[in-house]
Amino acid sequence: MTSPKYATLALGIALISGCSSLQRDPQINPDALDAHLLIEQAYCPLDDEERANYELAGENNLWWRLRAGYGFDDYDNDRIDTYLSWYSRNQLYLDRVTERAGRYMYYIISELEANDMPTELALLPIIESAFDPFAYSHGRASGIWQFVPATGRQFGLKQNWWYDGRRDIVASTDAAIRYLKYLHQRFDNDWLLALAAYNTGQGNLQRAINRNRREGRPTDYWNLPLPRETRNYVPQLLALAQVVGDPEAFGVTLNPIPNQPFFARVGINSQIDLAQAAELAEIELEDLYRLNPAFNRWATDPEGPHELLIPLAQAETFSAKLDELPKDGRVGWDRYRVRAGDTLGAIARRHRTSVSALQSTNNLNSHIIREGQTLLIPTASQPSSHYSLSADQRRQRTQERSQGRDGSRRVTHTVRSGDSFWRIANQYGVTIGALTNWNGMAPNDTIRPGQELVVWTRNTEASGTQATNREGIVRRVNYRVRRGDSLARIASRFNVSVRQIADWNSVSADGLIHPGQSLTLYVDVTQSN
Repeated sequence: MTSPKYATLALGIALISGCSSLQRDPQINPDALDAHLLIEQAYCPLDDEERANYELAGENNLWWRLRAGYGFDDYDNDRIDTYLSWYSRNQLYLDRVTERAGRYMYYIISELEANDMPTELALLPIIESAFDPFAYSHGRASGIWQFVPATGRQFGLKQNWWYDGRRDIVASTDAAIRYLKYLHQRFDNDWLLALAAYNTGQGNLQRAINRNRREGRPTDYWNLPLPRETRNYVPQLLALAQVVGDPEAFGVTLNPIPNQPFFARVGINSQIDLAQAAELAEIELEDLYRLNPAFNRWATDPEGPHELLIPLAQAETFSAKLDELPKDGRVGWDRYRVRAGDTLGAIARRHRTSVSALQSTNNLNSHIIREGQTLLIPTASQPSSHYSLSADQRRQRTQERSQGRDGSRRVTHTVRSGDSFWRIANQYGVTIGALTNWNGMAPNDTIRPGQELVVWTRNTEASGTQATNREGIVRRVNYRVRRGDSLARIASRFNVSVRQIADWNSVSADGLIHPGQSLTLYVDVTQSN
């Protein structure tokens, strides 16, 4: 007896291509074949356009599978209607986010199904990050699921200089599913409350519930006194689910996504230069980064995870070539002789690696090194600009694209010991929010001495700091106070302000200085007297 699945697909092929029958291999169970393999069994092959149209129709389009797994109740609310209207007017936005989603959606839907969860949740990364794996919020949330550092660590997402698991597609999806399941159980199996807690935090949500309960008011999502962002967050997702459920009804289209894996997980067993990995996989380095956005630098984390996501079509090629490459050939190595004044931190920064990597490679149990000692240092095979989606290069592009208000000018501030975002913002007369936005950072991020920050300022007094503008050249000057000097006289001589000298040296602007005292100045050598 012919399998219903086999017969249905055979009929479909006959209708679209004129084929009347399929080749039958008695060793193949037709129920185990997918549509692609069944098409390959046809006597008369489909051309490329027919094949694409057939393979992306019905169950072979991932959007169909997504709709089949819907599990939310129907809701009618003005807040939902607002976003229904917005989505129906923004076809270009839908095109952009669904193109990004094509890399990750199959995996996410498969994991939701395996956990018996509503597949509407697969749309949550659109609300959170527009499916941008490098998305980073002002509140330090990162990745497609927008985990903040603390919640990421709570759910096992490793975060260090080399690697940020919040951006790992597989690890963060696993963590998001576990977190959403926990919130669903925590809030009486109510998905709307779980989503609200995902956005605002379970503590904030519980306080809103307790408040309504004390006042004798309903404690469902729609009646809770929540922050504005959370009041809009859930309706956005519900509206998007409706649009995806019936795009024609809202006058939009969804580009088809094949219902098949986009990537394979390949074990690599050791650190590897990402440029070399892309070459082995025969793909562009940017494409490798977009599947493996958790890696911050030019190579994978030497301590793992030792796994890469590779496009499915290239996974076998990558694995075969990797097997032929010895472990000690997966990154380059330099020998460095320690000089007087060197520290592990300075050496690591200079060679684009980390202190922990130097310690591990050289069997160091502490930060102590001695002059003349030789260190083995892992090195990138390409210049830093080649690793265009590394953390440093992404931040540099953000800085280059930054813009200030009319009349402001761009300077580059070099962070010194004791600096903070508050201090720098105050120095230049800008807000902390603007300063961090110009540099692709969040207010609670750590800054380190020597780091360069872009500032757009109208503050002419601040322009003579250790900043450099596009015309200036700034150097650090160690100045020894002479007899007859005053802060005002020194400031005038070097074209800086008294306040700047006071800040740089932690002295009072109206205090006394004495001959022989050492002062640190940051001087624009093109402007000083």
